[in-house]
Amino acid sequence: MDNSPNLSSNSEKLDQILASRGQLLDQIHRVIVGQHDVVEQIMTSLFAGGHCLITGAPGLAKTLLVKSIGDLFDLEFQRIQFTPDLMPADITGTEVLEEGPEGRRLKFVPGPVFANIVLADEINRTPPKTQAALLEAMQEKQVSAGGATHALPLPFFVLATQNPVEMEGTYPLPEAQLDRFFFNVVMDYLPEDEEVEVIRQTTGPGLPQIQPMFTGDQLMEIQQVVRQVPVSEDLIRYAVKLASGSRPTSEVAPDFVQEMVGWGAGTRAPQCLILGAKARALLQGRVHVTRDDIHALARPVLRHRILLNYRAEAESIIDRLLAEVTVPA
Repeated sequence: MDNSPNLSSNSEKLDQILASRGQLLDQIHRVIVGQHDVVEQIMTSLFAGGHCLITGAPGLAKTLLVKSIGDLFDLEFQRIQFTPDLMPADITGTEVLEEGPEGRRLKFVPGPVFANIVLADEINRTPPKTQAALLEAMQEKQVSAGGATHALPLPFFVLATQNPVEMEGTYPLPEAQLDRFFFNVVMDYLPEDEEVEVIRQTTGPGLPQIQPMFTGDQLMEIQQVVRQVPVSEDLIRYAVKLASGSRPTSEVAPDFVQEMVGWGAGTRAPQCLILGAKARALLQGRVHVTRDDIHALARPVLRHRILLNYRAEAESIIDRLLAEVTVPA
């Protein structure tokens, strides 16, 4: 087992999480119809303390989903609409000249990134220069401007939506920024019955309201409890093998990876797999990680970290990795 502190020291917080997990999902599904895997993956990302990228065609309620999840927590929420003319200072903030009793001086005016939950809407509609404005915020939880460093409020999450890169007018995110997203969650079209329910709700008198269930301090306490969930060394090694098996230069990479992959997943991938598996276990009502947790999160963790050559698509690579990497007994 790992060396995490014993969960018994936080039994009260653990009981609260286990008791409220059903209520959390029920609150979200008052507004969001279907998309159960998507909702679970985003909640897992928040409980693990990671940023989340949500990929899907326009009109799938990506923005509504993020806003609804933000409503679950008593946190400051900001939405940034990414457009081709958006500038980095429109996100991080800028210095302005202020007239005061002591004369003129530069004052930093914080941008919308200074919030607990930031919705970066259609992040790949803006050029890479502006996309990169979020890099320091996502990794270091701070913004540098005018030679000074400004800390962001905690907890801090970026929940970004993006349109499929094949769509006209999109700019693929740089690899370094993609790697900073804990998950890449893919939203697809709903089955007919669920889409009918969406139309019924959205053309009615109004959507149900979501009641906040946790404060920011409580959410950070949950993140600490998540890190204490035990996981066997065999499963940690399995997560590492999945990541190393995706690297074409690795000795353990299968032949199809060497033929089809241009660049594999780095060390952040197994970190996200294990931490995400711990959070998923709690959301499932368990206090230990299983192989199923690793399998359930392999796609959202790996799909944006495996860069392919012209021979392959990421989904087929992940499926073959799951099939060929040996599972611990």
